[in-house]
Amino acid sequence: MITSRLAFLWALALLQVAHAQFNFFDQMFNGQGHGGHGHGQQQQPQNVPSDSNWYRSNVENMRCDKYLCPDTLACVEFPHHCPCQFPGIEDKAELADGQRICVSRGGFKDGEAARKIELARKGKL
Repeated sequence: MITSRLAFLWALALLQVAHAQFNFFDQMFNGQGHGGHGHGQQQQPQNVPSDSNWYRSNVENMRCDKYLCPDTLACVEFPHHCPCQFPGIEDKAELADGQRICVSRGGFKDGEAARKIELARKGKL
């Protein structure tokens, strides 16, 4: 039961990532398509190239006088205030060294991921 629920949640997470990725490109190109030849045929989506120029240029153009979260590009007071990338399916846990981690809920009930992190921190898991 748990494994089928976990598999379902994993598939759902992958679908959300894919949906967000395609929405980003539609917004980036103002919904004008992807430069097709105009023959009425829809082009297949292309893989994102292995090039970090887009990320670097966005980071360089961000205005943040505090801490810029490297994974979400949120501007916050402290690193442990950074939000999770997927708050709908992840729980945030703050570590003793002032950092934070985001942990997949994995189909557990609310607060279960945080409880397991605390058990692991105490060496009981």
